[in-house]
Amino acid sequence: MKRIGIVTSGGDAPGMNAAIRAVVRLAHSRHLEVLGFERGWEGLLTNTFKPLGPRSVSGIINQGGTMLFTSRCPEFNSKEGVLKAAETLRMNDVHGLVVIGGNGSFNGALDLSKESDAAIVGIPATIDNDVYGTDETIGFDTAVNTAVSEIDKIRDTAISHERVFIIEVMGRTRGFLALTVGLTVGAEIILVPEVKFETRDLIKNIDDARQRGKKSSIIVAAEGVGETRVIAKEIEEKTLSEVRLSVLGYSQRGGAPTARSRYLACMFGDKAVDLILNRERNKIVRLVGHQITALDLEESAKSIKPLDLRLLELAKELAI
Repeated sequence: MKRIGIVTSGGDAPGMNAAIRAVVRLAHSRHLEVLGFERGWEGLLTNTFKPLGPRSVSGIINQGGTMLFTSRCPEFNSKEGVLKAAETLRMNDVHGLVVIGGNGSFNGALDLSKESDAAIVGIPATIDNDVYGTDETIGFDTAVNTAVSEIDKIRDTAISHERVFIIEVMGRTRGFLALTVGLTVGAEIILVPEVKFETRDLIKNIDDARQRGKKSSIIVAAEGVGETRVIAKEIEEKTLSEVRLSVLGYSQRGGAPTARSRYLACMFGDKAVDLILNRERNKIVRLVGHQITALDLEESAKSIKPLDLRLLELAKELAI
């Protein structure tokens, strides 16, 4: 094996650049050439890439986003698109491909693995932390800390004005980010897509908190729970409280990765290169406890990571 490729696909996550750097430098030290395919799967369909060496990844370990860019590529979802991507790998004599991304990226990698002889290895990188088989993904810790920093500031205003604040964080279908953020900021209420709720229950919780002497409340809600503006208006009308909504949005994806996200990127990159050199095909790198191990790509792509609902109960107890 002489040459491998890297692609960053799907939503960007802080630490992707650190992962690219790790793979490139470790591959170089093990006598492998590296091609970086640009704009996700689109780069494999258009044969758009650039050679990467130790100097081309200098100074990126502390940068958010991805130097290879990323984009949505509907064409890759077709059989023809996957075959075209496989042909690009064959034409460029690429025998291994590192896919840095989340669930959607790994499903695409699984499709590609069925049409290509390249050793495909996934590195989990998503702020959603919803990749099955790994305790943590690159970028999750950074996104949590970004949200916590903003909510800590918002709580100062909530207390000063005796208001209820709803803070919407990312998470269209999963609540890992909202749950971790809510627990660590001491939110009175946490809303996640996995657990249905009634607005009347939120109102009761806020009223009960007032009876216990609380004059302000923080509600952390994943974006996938519904229209937070409607929820805020209904709470305001029923409780006669001042309710404000703050949507953190894409700021959670950006910014310099934390030390934790950079550490995972280095460790995951090292394991990914080892797997490819050992010709272990169709794997993802994962963190289990304190160990960096591997899992079959298909098992990860086709399984759903469970949300630890015990943490919701813990958050409720801590919010008394």
